[in-house]
Order: sequence, then C-alpha cells, then structure tokens
Amino acid sequence: MESINKSIQKLAARQDFRERYRALRQEVEKHPDVQSFLYDHQDQITDEIVDRSLMKLYEYTEQSKNCRDCPSLNDCKNLIQGYHPRLVLSGKTIDLQYDKCPSKLHADEKLKQESLIKSIHIPKDILHASLNDIDRDEPAKKEVLVKAIQFVQNYQADVFQKGLYVYGSFGIGKTFILGAIANELARKKHISSMIVYVPEFMRELKSSLGNQTFEAKLEAVKKAPVLMLDDIGAEALSSWTRDEVLGPLLQYRMLEQLPTFFSSNFDLKELTHHLTYTQRGEEEGVKAARIMERIKYLAQPAELKGRNYRE
Repeated sequence: MESINKSIQKLAARQDFRERYRALRQEVEKHPDVQSFLYDHQDQITDEIVDRSLMKLYEYTEQSKNCRDCPSLNDCKNLIQGYHPRLVLSGKTIDLQYDKCPSKLHADEKLKQESLIKSIHIPKDILHASLNDIDRDEPAKKEVLVKAIQFVQNYQADVFQKGLYVYGSFGIGKTFILGAIANELARKKHISSMIVYVPEFMRELKSSLGNQTFEAKLEAVKKAPVLMLDDIGAEALSSWTRDEVLGPLLQYRMLEQLPTFFSSNFDLKELTHHLTYTQRGEEEGVKAARIMERIKYLAQPAELKGRNYRE
C-alpha cells in the first residue's frame, strides 16, 4: 500500500493542484488583517512558514472578526459561536487563538447581571426594567427617579443607606421602579437583589409550613443584600403574617442594616391602618406600630404619580 506521504507528494506535484494552491495563497495574502500580521512579523515569518500555515490563514479569512459579518450572536457564522479568531505566531507556524467576540462578551455580561437579580412571583418583564426607560422630565415621577438614582450612585456594601417606600395608585409603575433599581445595582455595582411579590410570597410561606421549608424560604429573603418587597399591604393580613413573617424579616434587616425597598398602594398612614386590623377584625395597634417603625427606619417614603399604564 502506498504511504500517505507519497500520496501527498504526488498530489502536490500535479499542475492543477499547484495552481489552485497559488491562487489560494494569493487570495489569503490579500486579506488586510493577514497583510498586517505578516508585516508586523516580517523578521520572523518565512515563505515556508506561510506555506505550512496556509490553511490556518484561510480559516482566519473566512470568519467574522469583531462581529462585522454576524447579524447577532445566534446567527454567528464562525466555527465556534461567539468566538472570533486572532492570528498568533507559534514557533514555526502561524496559528489561531479564539477569543470571545463583542456580542458574546455583551451576552455574558447580561446573563451575569440577570443572575444577580432573584425574584419570587414577579413578572419576567420587570426583571429587564431600566431607569433609562423612565421619562426624567415627567414631574410626577421625577422625585422618585432622582432618589432611585442617588441610591444606586451612593450604594456601598458596608454603609447603610435607606431604601425607598414607593407608594401610589394602581398601575403607575411602582414595581417597574423596583426592577429598574435592581438592574442598575447589578449593572453598575454588581450587587445582588431580590424582588418579592408580598401577597403570593405570604401564601407560599403558609403552605410551606406543612413541608418544613418555611424557615429556609424566609431566611433566603431576610439575608438578601438588597431586598424589594413589592405590593406590601395587598396581602390578606393575619396576626401570623404580620408577627411571624414581616416582624422577624424587618427586624433582621434593621439590625443588619440591609437596604430594603417597598412598593404599596397605601401611604404610610394607610398601611398602618391595614396592619392594625386582622382578617378576624382584631385591633392590634401596638403590633402595627412596631412594624411601621421598622419600615420607616429602613426606607424613606416617595410618592409616585402618573397615569395607569394598565388601562
């Protein structure tokens, strides 16, 4: 049987093969990036090295660099999706090194940011909210927006800063504000946040008493670096939800000085009334006052006004 080396030698000796090879080399050497690389390494690269590395050079020319020829990451044309080649001199050959392309870097950074934001019973679109989507010239939202921006700018993990108690009527964007703050903290400070829809979370905690996961779920929320309690006051109040959930939760965050945000349809006076009267009609003003003191310690009130986006 004829050896592979002899077969290759015979193939290289053929006139049509040599012509195609010369044409390929000329095509490759016309590529501006290849020309620049060969010029920068002209003292090290010989014709023999170019010949030996021709297929690597051709592989380089056929791929997109810096996402120039790829409409999106999902439509990347390169051999390794999300990575583009870079020419490197490796001994007596020219080789390729694959690095993450700009689209891949952007996508990875976005995933990293999203992983910092945890949510419980919150719509997915809220997790992509941005402060840039809020009209800064709208007087009804300007006060809340300014306070939100100041919080993000001034945030330091070891310095306590009050969150916001954002209140106002239905559908004006209170939850959106919380999601936008969480995204800004993730993007600019790489800080993890948790957004919790209070009414559904209370129901979940109550049902978890039977399967012994109550403590673990409450602990996860208590210890979030930044916590956002959405729609507080919309839950069906019982002594248990107020005294066994809200009380210990807010007490822990107050003692540990962990930033906490709230959104509610109630102002502080209305929330006090809500916390005072249980479903059974029991009036417990002292217990309600304790909860309110913790909320006031953790957050400053900020009224949000505007049209109802749900209408």
